[in-house]
Amino acid sequence: MINDKCFDKNCRECPRLSLFLDDVQERYPDYYCRPVPPFGAKEARFLIVGLAPGMHGANRTGRPFTGDYAGVLLYQMLHKHGFANLDHSEAVDDDLILIDCRITNAVKCLPPNNKPVGAEINACNDFLASELRALPSDAIVMVLGGIAHRAVIKALGIRQVEYKFQHAAVHDVGRFRLIDSYHCSRYNINTRRLTEKMFNEVFIKARELLEN
Repeated sequence: MINDKCFDKNCRECPRLSLFLDDVQERYPDYYCRPVPPFGAKEARFLIVGLAPGMHGANRTGRPFTGDYAGVLLYQMLHKHGFANLDHSEAVDDDLILIDCRITNAVKCLPPNNKPVGAEINACNDFLASELRALPSDAIVMVLGGIAHRAVIKALGIRQVEYKFQHAAVHDVGRFRLIDSYHCSRYNINTRRLTEKMFNEVFIKARELLEN
């Protein structure tokens, strides 16, 4: 079960990120501008790991993949495959509920230019490791992008070279299985690196793994 070690809303461990959030808060006083907590069912068997909050999405609203383009296709897929009661996520006070699913990020704070540095990914890795340890043994973890993939592998304490990121690949990492997907970012969708069909197929695979 998820516990307090999985998240610290007052964390300011990373100087660059903390200063950047302070600057963004000055420019956008109504934005959340803090470490963004995981969202979803506390005992979920399906965990989705993204990269980091988006400037005008999670950093604005305080919920992962909420309020920006990156969450549009994600929440459509979650609803389509029975992991959410709605097909969109607009604000923390909407009626969205995740079903047997939870969403988190490898880095909990907004990074400049959406690019956390290695030290920041490492500083947040203990939170991710705690969240992974809390998963049930029949869980499925979906990572969105190579950075999230490597963060999960690091959090598990296993060798990166033995678990290479590849879209739609499934890895047996011991207590659970890990499935890779390209990130559902605007750039990846616009360039068709990730299509709706490709993303749907990954969700089909995730649902099949959970059911079997």
